[in-house]
Amino acid sequence: MIIIKNKQEIEGIRKACTLAARCLEELEKHLFIGQNTEQLDKIAFDYMMANKAIPATLNYNGFPKSLCTSINNVVCHGIPSEKDILKDGDIINVDVTVILDGYFGDTSKTFIIGEVPEDVRLFVDRAERAMYKGINVLRPGILLNQMGKAIETYVKKFGYSVVEAYGGHGVGIKFHEDPHVCNFYSKTNKILLKEGMIFTVEPMINKSKNYNVETSEIDGWTVRTVDNSLSAQFEHTVLITKNSVEILTV
Repeated sequence: MIIIKNKQEIEGIRKACTLAARCLEELEKHLFIGQNTEQLDKIAFDYMMANKAIPATLNYNGFPKSLCTSINNVVCHGIPSEKDILKDGDIINVDVTVILDGYFGDTSKTFIIGEVPEDVRLFVDRAERAMYKGINVLRPGILLNQMGKAIETYVKKFGYSVVEAYGGHGVGIKFHEDPHVCNFYSKTNKILLKEGMIFTVEPMINKSKNYNVETSEIDGWTVRTVDNSLSAQFEHTVLITKNSVEILTV
């Protein structure tokens, strides 16, 4: 069941989203060659606690950390570790979800570490543009699958693919709510958008035509591309307003 948020809930979610965005900005200061993702996790945890919030991912269905840190061919749900040390030429998605006063805010961004080839820089830039291509079509009265269509149409021009196994989701009162948000064109994702809906737009883009992924049998969380291609993701939480859409995680 899709939860239509009231004014009080929207204000609470907006504050949580703002804090999530600020946490991501703080983490960006600590992304450098030689940094390990365990340290990033500690920085995020301390930042949230200092701002009277808690990390939504910590112990969520057994997830052991306060962040998801997904490097290079890791699509999503990467687990921070002292062994994961950032190297020149890496790309890393940092995914932050906070709980503030009972409300959830969710955002992520893919960062470039050091110097990368031009095709990789373009890939990351286009992955971010793909997210905005999707957001820009959102408004009351349209079907949700039009967002996925806009994203998929854009990235396919470059020989990339959109991961189909994972998508966005309703958020705010709970970490994961209805609806499931397909980031590709799906005939079944025919959900009529209404004022007060809040959900994430978070396309996961693979730098190949192969959208298939696999989950680690070792930790049960880490999702990788099956062909070892790079994957990039950007995420905003959005609110459907009376006439348009508002990005909450700015």
